[in-house]
Amino acid sequence: MKNLFIYLDSCNTCQRIKDELDLPGDVALQNTKEQPITVEQIEFLKEQTGSYESLFNRRAQLYRGRGLHEKELSDANYKELLLDHYTFIKRPILIYKGEAFIGNSKKVVADAKVAIS
Repeated sequence: MKNLFIYLDSCNTCQRIKDELDLPGDVALQNTKEQPITVEQIEFLKEQTGSYESLFNRRAQLYRGRGLHEKELSDANYKELLLDHYTFIKRPILIYKGEAFIGNSKKVVADAKVAIS
């Protein structure tokens, strides 16, 4: 998988982290609203984390809007939702030298900084 930063352009947290990481020139940018995440990317990320659920953003407005918080979802359901709408993917995601850094926690951002330095 190529070096890639997957983010949502309208997300202030994604923008802040992108600036904070000072991404090297070999990292491509992918605004997930304009370039939806691919099946290949989802499969790679699942390999990295062990499940589709770990990639899922429960803070997405559609999560409650579709009543998903009241349902028991399978891993297959999570995969389908991740591919269905860009807001369901936890972000930002940095894929660098074959390793994925997913989400905006301080630890993930710190680990990503170490990886690219």
